[in-house]
Amino acid sequence: MSNSVQDQWARWLLHRRHGGDPEEQKACLEALYPVRDQVLRNAKVVQGEVVLDVGTGDGLIAFAALAQVGERGQVIFSDISHDLLDHCQALAHQLGVLDRCLFLEAAAEDLAALTDVSVDVVTTRSVLIYVTAKQQAFREFYRVLKPNGRLSIFEPINRFSYFEPTSLFWGHQVTPIQDLAQKVTTVYERLHPVETDPLVNFDERDLLAFAEQAGFAEIRLELQVKIVPAIPGRGRKWESFLRSAPNPRAPTIEEAIDQALTRDEAQQFKTYLRPLVETQRGAERSAVAYLWAIKH
Repeated sequence: MSNSVQDQWARWLLHRRHGGDPEEQKACLEALYPVRDQVLRNAKVVQGEVVLDVGTGDGLIAFAALAQVGERGQVIFSDISHDLLDHCQALAHQLGVLDRCLFLEAAAEDLAALTDVSVDVVTTRSVLIYVTAKQQAFREFYRVLKPNGRLSIFEPINRFSYFEPTSLFWGHQVTPIQDLAQKVTTVYERLHPVETDPLVNFDERDLLAFAEQAGFAEIRLELQVKIVPAIPGRGRKWESFLRSAPNPRAPTIEEAIDQALTRDEAQQFKTYLRPLVETQRGAERSAVAYLWAIKH
């Protein structure tokens, strides 16, 4: 599949998320494996069940769920991206598991193609951050689940880290050039207004409320907050850093720099930032939530 004809979701997940660098892609996936495993542990999948993976993306959770449902079970790969579903279908064919897979092009808030009480488990990973109608999505999850069906989700709580202090840029201390950094950051701030953009307009309390209002009676949530210095020496390649984008609707860092700065300003900004990126001199600030619930 040519990168030039992919939709924004496929372009980001398969290319722009990691700057088109295979090593960065591998590192990104390795960082996501524990998330995948925790989502599936919370889901308590057993053999013979039907798992619906909403917003399946590249199939990270869905393919792992196939091993848990076994030969008698089924996994539904659901996504709004036709290109990502094609990608997953091709992988399923290569793995010889097509007979246990169903591919559904649908939005999280509109699963009308699935009948009521038709699946045992619903999983998501970093999906609701792109959904405006989050409450409706939870209602759909509840509707398609069988009695005693389980919901297991993972969502970044981006409100925690949006937006950084003006002295920081992507966790790097940039006080001497913070005026330039703020110009670049403003590109993203305009794109993701805190009060209205689905990426940042909710927190873990909202997730609990959405689940309870949808009808789930047994709900658990685990919030993980982290503010830690980066591990020195584990820096990123500068070019892949520049070519990476934080989400499917955002410009790459280089595109944001080009939008915000003059040529001379961009050169000054890059000259200062590059050694910080390459030597991983910075900090990580993040908050994520795991929520799992049962339909009684």
